[in-house]
Amino acid sequence: MSNTRRLILLRHAKAERAESGSFRTDEVRALAPVGHRNSATVGGKLLAADLVPDLVLCSTAVRTRQTWDLVKAALKSRSSAEVEYLDILYTAGVTELVDVLREVDDRARTVLVVGHEPTMSAAAVRLASPDSSTDAVAQVRSGLPTATCAVVNVESSWSELEPRSADLVDVISGRN
Repeated sequence: MSNTRRLILLRHAKAERAESGSFRTDEVRALAPVGHRNSATVGGKLLAADLVPDLVLCSTAVRTRQTWDLVKAALKSRSSAEVEYLDILYTAGVTELVDVLREVDDRARTVLVVGHEPTMSAAAVRLASPDSSTDAVAQVRSGLPTATCAVVNVESSWSELEPRSADLVDVISGRN
């Protein structure tokens, strides 16, 4: 059996616009109709690529929770992932995200993080080793569009995750 672990860094799907002058906070913005469709699409693509998570780390924002719910539905019964909703993922930068990942139990072979930009793309770039896919790195350097994920192969234990220590191998989009 391979020692490779998989990290999937998914930017939430398209959310409704923030209402100007509204007292609603950014955290409660829901997905737009296109976000619902794109979440289901990216979930289907993850299923087709056999990228079904054992563990999901999800921001507590409404749009990230909704994105995960729709991705999970697209994974059908294949996903029995443990899900952790973490407040820190709403504001986390790359360092905080990597710190969270270092705490993951090594029994989790595929970890999906549902979060926000610019952290998702910046983390993928920071983790990318020189052996990473040139095309994937170029795509991620310009930022991850909504409902798009970076797929990273990790050969070490989660606790040993360091900058430039993993291979960014693919970018998967749920957008049309």
